[in-house]
Amino acid sequence: MFEFRVHQEVTCVAEGDGYFFSKLGAMVAYKGDFKAEKALLGPSGEQGVLKSVMNLAVRKFTGENIPLMKVTGSGVYYMADLAKHISVITLQPKQSICVESENLLAFTEDCKYGVRFIGIGGVASQKGLFTSELTATGKKAQVIITTDGNPIILESPCMVDPDAVICWTGRDPSIKTDVSWKTFIGQTSGESYCFEFNSPDEIVIVQPAERPSGIKLSID
Repeated sequence: MFEFRVHQEVTCVAEGDGYFFSKLGAMVAYKGDFKAEKALLGPSGEQGVLKSVMNLAVRKFTGENIPLMKVTGSGVYYMADLAKHISVITLQPKQSICVESENLLAFTEDCKYGVRFIGIGGVASQKGLFTSELTATGKKAQVIITTDGNPIILESPCMVDPDAVICWTGRDPSIKTDVSWKTFIGQTSGESYCFEFNSPDEIVIVQPAERPSGIKLSID
């Protein structure tokens, strides 16, 4: 089994033997014997072809069909994504985490990968109605994420900018708006809405950079 660790903040090192899944094109170097092949039916292929085909159809329909590689072998495997900051998240058995697909770099074999409906929250951040979800099926489940800059790790309850959120555990957020007459004459702070996470003792990770998206309600 592989174990992930961070090397110099911007590189993920996978060391061990067996297999894991990574974002297409994530490899920058390796030592040992590895074979990488495109996961055509996704990482649920071991659960049966029919179920894998159905999962693939769902991911394509929802726009969460991340190009994935199944990496098999033994040794040390190095991954990166445009020198973005790398974080390793270890999940407890049966724990789930939602991750923005563009920020998902890799995950171990004992993670079940799928999509999750998040509704109006996704529409507000212009990320769609769905997000990627990974659920731990074993004791050593790890998920690798990337952030633009050092991540900010928060414990819920908290409120965050939808354009900065990367991932979260627990229930999905609700939308908190700050719309008044000042909003429409340009007298607000510019933060007219945010994600509100209410589940206690859950983790929310954001990056110190906003994506160039989101709803702008103020009028200049």
